[in-house]
Amino acid sequence: MSTLDDLFHPVIELPEPVRQARYDRLVGLDDVKHRLRKEAMLLATPDRLARWAAEHHAGADTAALSLFADRAPLFVFAGDVGSGKSALAESFGCDLAVQLGLPVHLYRLRLSTRGSGLVGEMTSLIGDAFTRLREEGNLAMTRHGADTVLVFVVDEADALVQSREAQQMHHEDRAGVDAFLAGVDSLAGAGLPILVVLCTNRVSALDPAVMRRAAATFTFTRPDAQQRHAILGAGLLGLGIREDTLAKLVELTGPHSSRPGFTSSDLTQRLIPAAILDAFPTGPVTDDSLLTLAAELPPSPVFSELA
Repeated sequence: MSTLDDLFHPVIELPEPVRQARYDRLVGLDDVKHRLRKEAMLLATPDRLARWAAEHHAGADTAALSLFADRAPLFVFAGDVGSGKSALAESFGCDLAVQLGLPVHLYRLRLSTRGSGLVGEMTSLIGDAFTRLREEGNLAMTRHGADTVLVFVVDEADALVQSREAQQMHHEDRAGVDAFLAGVDSLAGAGLPILVVLCTNRVSALDPAVMRRAAATFTFTRPDAQQRHAILGAGLLGLGIREDTLAKLVELTGPHSSRPGFTSSDLTQRLIPAAILDAFPTGPVTDDSLLTLAAELPPSPVFSELA
């Protein structure tokens, strides 16, 4: 069997400062965060659903609850580049840990899990990854419930679970998708504290069977005016930028006839850092420099589903 280092990047226990700060910076995603929190809590610790049912639906037919609990603990995060999906996938465990009062262990699949192309290699690697997760999930269970939650993140998921209907797909890739589906199916209804998150820029490229198994799909878009205001306001806090300048920045970074609007990462990782670099080391960030940079900086191009 493959070693832990072969399959995953170093496991990170959440909450921890770097990813907590990353989660806090994802402003404008309150609705997504709220829904994700509820979905994650109930799938990771299904005993909470039973306690809720006993309190609010005592004696009622539990068929609906069984259907809810039997879903695969699989989330799909889909959207354009720079929209925050990967950042949220790797940081929502901080919030989950606080809500549950339990540590959350973040497992991130190495892209090398695709293997070197040898027949059967990718299938074995994916199978080993889920075997490891189930082993850790079983160890986390006590007679009082889970004492740890595992979050398993697969970034660039379309490279791993591309639709088996694609004509150019190799037999080994199809077998890898089958192995992934088997792994997800082994978690459905098992009651283990494991969540699987797939992140993709090309949701249409994912195998339909993967999408059917997803308990929830979260779609990430470029921020609207209200979200851009929140992102810029939080990122520029303390720099003395005027409110009217902030309003102009929201306008400048929005979509126009010749180009799309800025992504979240365009605002937080390009525009604001560019303003700081422009001012350093001779003076402060100014309203005029911010407006000039916002007018000149091109947003990230829209990712094509056909790419």
